[in-house]
Amino acid sequence: MSTIDVTEDTFEQTVTQDGIVFVDAWAEWCGPCKQFAPTYEKASEKHDDVVFAKLDTEAHQQLASALEIQAIPTLMAFRDGIMVFRNAGALPPAAFDDLIQQVKGLDMDDVRRQIAEQNASEQ
Repeated sequence: MSTIDVTEDTFEQTVTQDGIVFVDAWAEWCGPCKQFAPTYEKASEKHDDVVFAKLDTEAHQQLASALEIQAIPTLMAFRDGIMVFRNAGALPPAAFDDLIQQVKGLDMDDVRRQIAEQNASEQ
């Protein structure tokens, strides 16, 4: 599966679906973004059970602002509608493959329990 583009209209629907969704926030002028792009594209072809989305931060500045993206590339991972990873900076291929495997291996019942406990302690 190749990458898909997300916009203000499609972002929420894309990241809240069941399964794993990675979002690469990038810009045309960004050198590290261009370096990471082939790694991201290759991973999208290798993992057809994962959605790989790209967010052009220049074309969709309001969405980038709403997501509080301050550095690019910023990589986000969602699993079953929950953001489980967010980090600025390009990853080397081996590190990105490792991240994909970690997200696939998450115990989502445990993640939901941890979120519920954190929310309860904040009240």
